[in-house]
Amino acid sequence: MATTLFTQNIIACIWDFDKTLIPQYMQTPLFRRYGINEQNFWAETNSLGKHYRERGYHISGEIAYLNHLLTHVLSGQMAGLNNRILRECGADIEFYPGLPDFFPASRGWVKEKPEHRKHEIVLEHYIVSTGLAEMIRGSAIAPVVDGIWACEFVENPLQPGFLQQKELSLSAEAEIAQIGMVIDNTTKTKAIFEINKGSNRDSAIDVNSNMTLEDRRIPMQNMIYIADGPSDIPSFSVVKKGGGKAYGVYNPDSPGEFEQNDRLRQVGRIDHYGEADYRLTSPTAKWLRLQIHKICDRIVTDREAAVAAKVSRPPRHLSDEAARPPRSSEKQTEFLRE
Repeated sequence: MATTLFTQNIIACIWDFDKTLIPQYMQTPLFRRYGINEQNFWAETNSLGKHYRERGYHISGEIAYLNHLLTHVLSGQMAGLNNRILRECGADIEFYPGLPDFFPASRGWVKEKPEHRKHEIVLEHYIVSTGLAEMIRGSAIAPVVDGIWACEFVENPLQPGFLQQKELSLSAEAEIAQIGMVIDNTTKTKAIFEINKGSNRDSAIDVNSNMTLEDRRIPMQNMIYIADGPSDIPSFSVVKKGGGKAYGVYNPDSPGEFEQNDRLRQVGRIDHYGEADYRLTSPTAKWLRLQIHKICDRIVTDREAAVAAKVSRPPRHLSDEAARPPRSSEKQTEFLRE
């Protein structure tokens, strides 16, 4: 008997990280720990492409800052940097008002109405970032999210011939040496499709597999993507095209970010925008709550319509009143009506 893979009663809020959940770049605590001039680091990173082209090299802009971090490690300016230290620095990340409490509190929104509880609707939160996964995992928000996609480093890379070794040597003084995972503004959309299809929960499902819409774990129309600006246009577009919602946030102290979000809404890239304030009384929290309730209502309508379409009404006995022939007065009434 054919059956669908998932019940599709899950809603997903998918979040960018830097300038969306936090006012700064997440690497700030890392640079502070090693005494690195943050402004100079980013200025050098942004000019790497130009300088390498002058030397005849072509470098992907998405990995430039990761390579520059590794160069700092190799040069000794960030000697000993490893994933443990990245996690420790993540604990110093400061969030916008209302976080991380907003995440667990918002999960209760899908249980506020009896009809939503009846269909066991669930809200999940995911972070998809071009930042560093280990720093996010070490931050205060990590325990209240359902999944994290971000860049990762490899410590002590395997050496040539490692397949022939029976035992692999481990160094007690681990240090990041290679890029293990890159998430850029384009590959963020792959993470969205992994959430959509459920491949992040079931390894048997490949993100490139052809799946019907009704077989996907979280339909696009059950998603809200939240981010801070133009770099997230690919993700905004994917979610909106699938029927989901896109929301832009801005730092209230930055007029430029406000104007940027206003332009995004004018050209239809986002549905709405507001301050990066996640206290439950803020306009941003209220808008997200409203949209989540609307998605819940649609899930209920769709599921109950599906039940009605697939379940026929059982046969019933005719009542005595229905089977009784009409009396003469009733016949006269019927005649007059005709």
